[in-house]
Amino acid sequence: MSNRTKINLPEDRYFDTDPKQKEVALELYHLVKDKPLVCPHGHVDPQMFADPDYRFGSPTDLLLIPDHYVFRMLYSQGIPMESLGIARLDGTPVESDHRKIWQVFADNYHLFRGTPTGMWLAHELKVVFGVEENLCGANAREIYDHIAAQLEKPEFRPRRLFEKFNIEVLATTDAADDPLVHHQALRKSGWKARIVPTFRPDGVVNIDRPDWQQNIRSLGRVSGIEINSYQKLITVLEGRREYFKSLGATATDHAALTPFTDHLLPQEADSIFQRALKGEADPRDAQLFTGHMLMEMARMSVEDGLVMQFHAGSWRNHNQLIFDRFGYDKGSDIPIQTDYTRSMLPLLNKYGNDTRLTLILFTLDETTYSRELAPIAGHYPAVKLGPPWWFHDSWNGMKRFREQVMETAGLYNTVGFNDDTRAFPSIPARHDLARRCDANWLANLVVRSVIDRGDAEEMIHDCAYRLARKAYKFEQSSSAKPD
Repeated sequence: MSNRTKINLPEDRYFDTDPKQKEVALELYHLVKDKPLVCPHGHVDPQMFADPDYRFGSPTDLLLIPDHYVFRMLYSQGIPMESLGIARLDGTPVESDHRKIWQVFADNYHLFRGTPTGMWLAHELKVVFGVEENLCGANAREIYDHIAAQLEKPEFRPRRLFEKFNIEVLATTDAADDPLVHHQALRKSGWKARIVPTFRPDGVVNIDRPDWQQNIRSLGRVSGIEINSYQKLITVLEGRREYFKSLGATATDHAALTPFTDHLLPQEADSIFQRALKGEADPRDAQLFTGHMLMEMARMSVEDGLVMQFHAGSWRNHNQLIFDRFGYDKGSDIPIQTDYTRSMLPLLNKYGNDTRLTLILFTLDETTYSRELAPIAGHYPAVKLGPPWWFHDSWNGMKRFREQVMETAGLYNTVGFNDDTRAFPSIPARHDLARRCDANWLANLVVRSVIDRGDAEEMIHDCAYRLARKAYKFEQSSSAKPD
């Protein structure tokens, strides 16, 4: 496993082998490979940009510890997360020697062969950090030292990399109770980059979360209002949305296990809210309240214009042992079978025909692509389809999405690409892979005479750049840029 080999990134990588298709794909890719990156949904920490002298820390801090795509694969092979430096909730000491952690990563780097993470890492190591060899046990220390030396250079500060990556706009994802101090600092700093928050209220609307009561108290503190009723929750959420908008937000983001929606009377919603405050809400209460709050979020988006993103179908924190030891978002999300046609009927009947709403749907259930999601997006004016997400943010996942969705929904009921990452240096790699996949898909349509070359050239620009700018209203909100 320790053979030293060169990182191989040929210009025509990943394209289908048919010579004519590959030729067209490469030409289409070259039209957009250097276009600015529009990053409308992700999880990068805004603090790294608010502080102009922010440092990433060690290579382990940067590339391994925050990236659940990486450590979940290692854990799947029986490697304890403690040995990878992942902090435990109970404060039990974990491995703190970052060189030792990196060695474990390097010894097991072969696990990522053929995976999207492996594709991203190869691009990131070579293009961003100038590493020439594939990581392995034999060169682990050498590559660690090389990356560590790079990270000490001024050009590897986050702001400089943001500019080098040619990012036009980057949206973070921020809890409803986040005071957004880093976004405030960014606006006051004079730096002209466009980094905006995204309103994420899951922690205060999903009453089955273990930390829900704590989150409600925190939301009350940041808003200056004691939230002791359903109506006060609605009032506070409306105010917080306006605050996010004042700092440049154009979108909200919501997650639920299922896309169930329903409408409750105010007194019914308050009864559930009061039971939740007392710790007496049951699973049916949680389903009804979340389904109702999704309806309320759609109403608010109609009124305030924020784009509504909805991620359904992920059984989050499926591994109870990992959740108990390490907390949320530690790589144990598992997809479930999902019903959109029935579950979203109340919301779509009430708001799906309203062109003031943009509702972007994401799924982990690929079986719904052609059966449900493409027909829904191909009919309701308010609905767009988000790109393949989590497990399907991959070459094959994006290819399946294009093949199963496009004939019914059409390209223009989709929203381009978003990187959905916590690993900031991987952003160019992720966009590059998506642009290659779209160029390959369009080239196949060209060589089969489904579309002509002129259409393909327009469509590749839409896929890479224009769809995301339009769907997330970045074209309409230039006044939200920092002064």
